[in-house]
Amino acid sequence: MGHYHEECLRLRAEPRRFLVTGVAGFIGSHLLETLLRLEQNVVGLDNFATGSRENLSEVLDKVGPKAASRFRFVKGDIREPSVCRDAMTGVQVILHQAALASVPRSIEEPMTFHSVNVDGFLNLLLGARSAGIQRIVYASSSAVYGDDLSSEKTEDRIGRPLSPYAATKLIDEIYAGTFRRSHGISSVGLRYFNVFGPRQDPTGPYAAVIPRWIEQLLCNEQCVAFGDGTASRDFCSVDDVVQANLLASRAPEHDDSVFNVGSGTRTTLLELFELIRDGVAPHQLSAGNAALRFDPPRAGDIQHSLASIAHAREGLGYEPSADLALEISETIAWHASRMLRSSRAAPQGIAPTLRSEHVT
Repeated sequence: MGHYHEECLRLRAEPRRFLVTGVAGFIGSHLLETLLRLEQNVVGLDNFATGSRENLSEVLDKVGPKAASRFRFVKGDIREPSVCRDAMTGVQVILHQAALASVPRSIEEPMTFHSVNVDGFLNLLLGARSAGIQRIVYASSSAVYGDDLSSEKTEDRIGRPLSPYAATKLIDEIYAGTFRRSHGISSVGLRYFNVFGPRQDPTGPYAAVIPRWIEQLLCNEQCVAFGDGTASRDFCSVDDVVQANLLASRAPEHDDSVFNVGSGTRTTLLELFELIRDGVAPHQLSAGNAALRFDPPRAGDIQHSLASIAHAREGLGYEPSADLALEISETIAWHASRMLRSSRAAPQGIAPTLRSEHVT
């Protein structure tokens, strides 16, 4: 991560004001933590539809009062023009993470997903044009690859979207390119693959697989795989997503300003379950004997997903972490600690309630 380290030093030497949308969510809160540690000024925007105040409290406690004093929070929705105008005051760079991110939920609620992911993004672009923002880095998704059958996904080849969620992210990429050409707004899109790490929401029917399985094993509950377990994903640490965002905030302008953000390695669900089961076992002995239950595949799910990261390496200087087992172990430790804190805080005989925290 030599190039990333150098860029972090440059950020310290030349502080800027960032707007992080979805700041109370999973990825947004990690961006906030890193930016504050790098002595940047941060405006955070969130409506708490899926983010949580606990995420913000955890970050501000970790960075300390001096760093926390450089953070201004705006409670509001990206679909409200006046809210965006307020949040953009004095901002040079936008890191746009606010979105709804679930393939199965988007199939059930396509209008809601379009409203948040497309209308909200278009509103942000219009606000950025008026405010003279230098750069927008926005979250896209590997879902845009759809039914492309390539074993390794490259940015210049996509298939047909398989869900409304995928369609909204593809539309965002089209809008970003259009505003770059018609209004000169500098933008970089990051196609996230399967991001995981601390502060990711483990609850609800649309939770991501890693936090869901971790907490189910910690609670001695059955874990479910959709399909036969041979489906594979490129699992990417949230630290690498933070790296990609900060590199993209300073990278030179590219004609093709969309980049894959992944690990460049493929892991099947069966392999993933073994990693998580072995990692949870020291915290919950019963996990060592756990087995998966297999349910039918879900509509819109992609069978295999692997990122080519050559373009990101060349265009951003991106270099992902290499040790999936270690990163999952650290994530398990966070979930175990969180559940322990929750159980101590809950009144005797009342199970702790887990709050939704995920925004990407």
